[in-house]
Amino acid sequence: MTDDNASTDAVVIERNFDAPVALIWQMWTDPEHFKAWYGPDGATIPVAKMDVRVGGTRLVCMEVQTPNGAMQMWFTGEYRDVVENERLVYTESMSDERGNVRSASDMGMPEGHPTTTEIRVELEDVEGRTKMVMTHVGIPADSPGAAGWTMAFHKLAAYVAAR
Repeated sequence: MTDDNASTDAVVIERNFDAPVALIWQMWTDPEHFKAWYGPDGATIPVAKMDVRVGGTRLVCMEVQTPNGAMQMWFTGEYRDVVENERLVYTESMSDERGNVRSASDMGMPEGHPTTTEIRVELEDVEGRTKMVMTHVGIPADSPGAAGWTMAFHKLAAYVAAR
């Protein structure tokens, strides 16, 4: 993680997919595939820009419908480790649509919420299936963000099964 005062909380989710590692890798690294599954139920991803290489950047927009209309949340980050079909590590910060980082307090997050978190995705081939371990460092295991990941991985499983 990049914040000096960041929380030591982390969400760790392990999932097994009846799909080859190369396909799950594409789900994380190809913008069109990523847009199809990322986010909680009801969320859409109108923008996903990914320069998947160490030092490359990402910019993602998640849109959800609220009683007051559509609400957009933007996230930016940098790829820190990229080992094709094995490991993907990137930072994530809330941002504006140009990728300018916004502080957690600017976004209405509680005191102590880190501005930048880190996502680690580890993939392993297990007899033609994929074991995926995703660790989101800086997010409490009982947070709405953790619940969002769980919903997203249900969507990912359904999307992969339909391929």
